[in-house]
Amino acid sequence: MSTPSSGAAPELDPTSDKLDAGVLKIAGVVIFGAIMSILDITVVNVAIPTFQDVFDTSYTYAAWSMTGYTLALATVIPLTGWAADRFGTKRLYMLALVLFVLGSILCSTSWNITSLIAFRVIQGLGGGMLMPLGMTIMTHAAGPQRVGRVMAIMGVPMLLGPIMGPILGGWLIEYFSWHWIFLINVPIGAVAWILALIVLKPDAPQPSESFDFVGMLLASPGLALFLFGVSSIPGEGTVASARVLIPGIIGLILLAVFVWHALRVDHPLIDLSLFANRDLTFAVLTMVFFAMAFFGAALLLPSYLQQVRGETTLTAGLLIAPQGLGAMLTMPIAGRLVDKIGPGRVVLTGLVVIVIGLSFFTQVAADTPLWQIETALFVMGLGMGATMMPTMTAALQTLNHQQVARGSTLMNIVNQTGSSMGTAVISVVLTTLLARYTLAQPAIGAQMNPKLRDTIPPDVVSEGLDQAASAFAHTWTVSVCLVAVTLIPAFFLRRGKPADV
Repeated sequence: MSTPSSGAAPELDPTSDKLDAGVLKIAGVVIFGAIMSILDITVVNVAIPTFQDVFDTSYTYAAWSMTGYTLALATVIPLTGWAADRFGTKRLYMLALVLFVLGSILCSTSWNITSLIAFRVIQGLGGGMLMPLGMTIMTHAAGPQRVGRVMAIMGVPMLLGPIMGPILGGWLIEYFSWHWIFLINVPIGAVAWILALIVLKPDAPQPSESFDFVGMLLASPGLALFLFGVSSIPGEGTVASARVLIPGIIGLILLAVFVWHALRVDHPLIDLSLFANRDLTFAVLTMVFFAMAFFGAALLLPSYLQQVRGETTLTAGLLIAPQGLGAMLTMPIAGRLVDKIGPGRVVLTGLVVIVIGLSFFTQVAADTPLWQIETALFVMGLGMGATMMPTMTAALQTLNHQQVARGSTLMNIVNQTGSSMGTAVISVVLTTLLARYTLAQPAIGAQMNPKLRDTIPPDVVSEGLDQAASAFAHTWTVSVCLVAVTLIPAFFLRRGKPADV
């Protein structure tokens, strides 16, 4: 096996079975960046109603503060693999941190919604590189025999981001101001940059590969246009809309041409030859369906707790915490097991546990006891801790040193695409079901706005909330089906320890 140099100190021994202090230091640096990038997605989601009020704009326009960030991620992720090989992961990681923090500072100075969206794009250009670069650095430092355990460490921000984001965002907005959801990144980013400077060792760039300009002109806008079309589905309420179909179809055409191009050049922007690796192929399929199910379902519970149960944003975020606790319990165990017995059995077990926990929500009502919801969330968390990062490990564990940067880039593209598609599907299903119940929307309006409660009879509100709960329950059924489908590619994930690559 090649001796790893990317982001790793010379004294690290990737063939060792233990996670030594050097690897753990690198993990600490990487997690700082990952936490900022992932938390920022969910923190800002909480602030959209605040942006509506402060900037006197519509929800659809305010939501572009999220969409702009997501599209910037989609644009820059395909470039990350080549840039990491060309300039070195340490330099690129530190540049990404600077871009992210600079974008955060600019966001806090926004004077209208247009400026905020523009600054969020700058922030997203940095944030989009942080996760794939972090995965590359960690994989190089640990080697194939320990990648399961270091991926478990990387999984902490990926799983806890959707849980802690609403809590942090609600607290900052309620007790400080919306500016602080961006300014909080400044001290965290500064610490991460200093630690990266001290801890990460310079790596040897690979300047021999030429940059695939044609691939960049096809893949980055193609992925961004496709995700724009998908992200527009909830707002349009239908797929049959020009705002959805035109960018979506153009994006798919560009991506199809990119595939044709990538199979005919020596150094494509996204290395599709990696799909010759059976382990990576099934890991990609598993990740697509899991990301659709997980990130789609992540939208439902906060909305249910606020719209049906009348909980505040902060309380709703706190009530989701058991899911994170469950994940934290199983992630380190799953990481060790993946290194010893392979990802196949671990991921299958995790998915089955998720199905068990998630199935509870298909029967949820307007007055379901909170302790039952908390228990089901905890069970789901146990399964999630054994699913997401072991799937990432299944893809990266069998790649050689030169392939890791491209492999981690590919998996992050898949994760971003799957999550956007899942969010769109779940949003459309929920919106459609709520529209079928005549009393659901008025009841939700009364629950969310105290001024409306006196204008609607209590029995009408009660019946409407029951209808709304039914809509949520039926939507959760779609999430359960997506997780069940994920079992099919997961069944083919490798069983057994990885070979030394």
